[in-house]
Amino acid sequence: MHIPVLAAEVRQAFADLAAGGLLIDCTVGGGGHSALLLEAHPGLRLIGLDQDPTALAAARGRLAPFGERLGLVATNFAAYTPPEPVVGVLADLGVSSPQLEVAERGFSFRSDGRLDMRMNPAAGESAAELMDRLGETELADLIYANGEERLSRRIARRIVEQKPWSGPGAGSERGTAALAYLVAGCYPPKARRGRIHPATRTFQALRIAVNDELGVLDTLLRRAPDWLAPGGLLAVISFHSLEDRRVKTAFLADERLERISRKPLVATEQEQESNPRSRSAKLRVARRRP
Repeated sequence: MHIPVLAAEVRQAFADLAAGGLLIDCTVGGGGHSALLLEAHPGLRLIGLDQDPTALAAARGRLAPFGERLGLVATNFAAYTPPEPVVGVLADLGVSSPQLEVAERGFSFRSDGRLDMRMNPAAGESAAELMDRLGETELADLIYANGEERLSRRIARRIVEQKPWSGPGAGSERGTAALAYLVAGCYPPKARRGRIHPATRTFQALRIAVNDELGVLDTLLRRAPDWLAPGGLLAVISFHSLEDRRVKTAFLADERLERISRKPLVATEQEQESNPRSRSAKLRVARRRP
């Protein structure tokens, strides 16, 4: 079962919700955050969004006890409009544990699998197809921009040399393990043994590109304030600096919003020990002005 990050902090952020009203969970995933909010507020109704059919199935099972208080919609949050003004919007931008642990989804290199990385496996191009389509310069720019990877040009050159990564010509050996090995080989031997695997930033960059994660986040930050009733809350959990900077900048610049706190909320030491994926999580909260 997916363990929601910053559960106590999310519960506290929405502690003063009105007795009733509608909340949108933009990334319902396994339903962890939705469950804790529905339990804490018996009058709350919630609509959970997700483009991953596996996540929606998991959420449907976990949240079944809440009956008619819950609705689930198969969609990307950037394409959604609520049916009424809402008291809260929550977006957890992280990749869920089930997505990481299923090798065939291609999000992780801990087990070998297809280079897919699509949140919605029925739409768009896979990471392998993207790598085959882009030229060396485009690929290097993408890895640098989305992964902040200083060796992006060396890595892109090696990736292009090993084409194709998709289609019949790729073979079974062109998967996540092969890409991780290739990226690690671009690093000096001493740099390959750090706490963070050398391929982490490249995998992040490809996943962001495949799912247009920064583009859809920008759309959410632009549109979500209009979803909120006066006093409604917008809460975003980000996991890397590219996301967090966008959230911080939007909350500062948007005249419709008032920041709840100047600094993001982060996981306690206890949570970081029990759930290592929470270590990079940052929660920022803003309120819709009257």
